[in-house]
Amino acid sequence: MKRPLVELVGTGRYTPTKVLTNADFERMVDTSDEWIVERTGIRERHISGPTETVAAMSKFAAVQVLEQAGIGPLDIDAIVMGTASPDRLLPSSACDLQALLGADNAAAFDIQAACSGFLYGLTVAEGLVTAGTARHVLVIGAERLSTITDYTDRSTCILFGDGAGATLVRAVSDGRRGILASYLKTDGRLAELLYRPGGGGCHPPDERLLADRGYFIKMAGREVFKAAVRSMADACDQALSQAGLTARDVDVLIPHQANIRIIEATAKHAGMPMDKVYVNVDRYGNTSAASIPIALDECVREGRIREGSTVLMVAFGGGFTWAAMVVRW
Repeated sequence: MKRPLVELVGTGRYTPTKVLTNADFERMVDTSDEWIVERTGIRERHISGPTETVAAMSKFAAVQVLEQAGIGPLDIDAIVMGTASPDRLLPSSACDLQALLGADNAAAFDIQAACSGFLYGLTVAEGLVTAGTARHVLVIGAERLSTITDYTDRSTCILFGDGAGATLVRAVSDGRRGILASYLKTDGRLAELLYRPGGGGCHPPDERLLADRGYFIKMAGREVFKAAVRSMADACDQALSQAGLTARDVDVLIPHQANIRIIEATAKHAGMPMDKVYVNVDRYGNTSAASIPIALDECVREGRIREGSTVLMVAFGGGFTWAAMVVRW
């Protein structure tokens, strides 16, 4: 097992107060609570209000992290935000967060790796710290997917929710805790199985964009399911191998919370019983890049993750992207 070079310090999260239940969707589209729960495991999801922007939600999560880490906004050297639903295309939501926090000394940028964005962000932060470019890197996963969800499409609208989660990456303090291994992968050939056709330079805002609803998320569910299971299994194997560990060494598996069937299939492949797997998809739905950091914060606060715990995090998202990370807490 390699010696960790960076550690994660502090966790935080924010989810909007408004909740959409499956009963609400029964009144919106042709679906049922039984159908949604059986196929996805989702019962409710949190939906942002007008002032609950990606940057605003991220600030709430970030303040919690800074308090636990014992540092202030001026001590942050970089802010890395994973998001697929930024508040605007220019500037990045990380820049807006930097201004809200008053983190005047921090570089700030977004990472667009969809649901894998938080793990991609942690890996980038690890590189910044080990290279000596930064001492303290704030890593955020935040989404406002309700703004890019087509609420007339019953196959996708039931899936997505909003929220933010965060942690801080810094050089290890004692050599016993920190990131043991990380693994990132992409296959852009499958991009159109899960994507937003319009809104960018290839299909800019115009009347056609409104007519074809190309601004919203499109997904080929069956194909995405198969790719997600295969890719998350690959990521778990690769990260554990790099860390020199097996599934028996893992105390908690935190998978991306997209679908309970995908979570169960990933755990089965990894050889991990479900009592070691953290699941909150029933309460939040799919919050993309915010999914893992929200779950991480809950695990820490509930005592599922304690000092010395070995944590495996794994994600899959549009791109396609997938990633895994092994952390000694």
